[in-house]
Amino acid sequence: MGMQVPQDEGSGRGRGGTVLSEINVTPFVDVMLVLLIIFMVTAPMLTQGIELDLPRVRGETLIEDDEHPLVMEIDADGTLYLNEHEFTLDEVQVKLPAIYAERDKKELFIRADGSVTWDYLAQVMAAARLAGIAQVGMVTEAVQIENEEAEESEGK
Repeated sequence: MGMQVPQDEGSGRGRGGTVLSEINVTPFVDVMLVLLIIFMVTAPMLTQGIELDLPRVRGETLIEDDEHPLVMEIDADGTLYLNEHEFTLDEVQVKLPAIYAERDKKELFIRADGSVTWDYLAQVMAAARLAGIAQVGMVTEAVQIENEEAEESEGK
């Protein structure tokens, strides 16, 4: 006296008792959308650094390599930072050779506040060269070329 239990649609079986082989992707999409929103909200918070008033110049953006470049920051008071750790000029001369011993590219980027004197900046660059760094670059803030050209034409 076998009783037949009716199969409902949520049991995973279709008509005639065959197994449905379809994957329900709705929960997967929901989870991925939540993760996307979380990453979009938290990504801007991860870019931390020292607040600087960078000089504005015309130029192109550099293409980044796989190896993250070391950035030295100099605030308006002349305080030096390497990877957000405060150093003196003498400490930098000792730390830089140790940092670059493991690196293939011997390059350093300097982000200096616009109010830093050229004399102090030259001392920092000389200390980097004495530490064995082959290339020292300056980080500046890009300027909209179209806006400047429009302002220059209005001034004529």
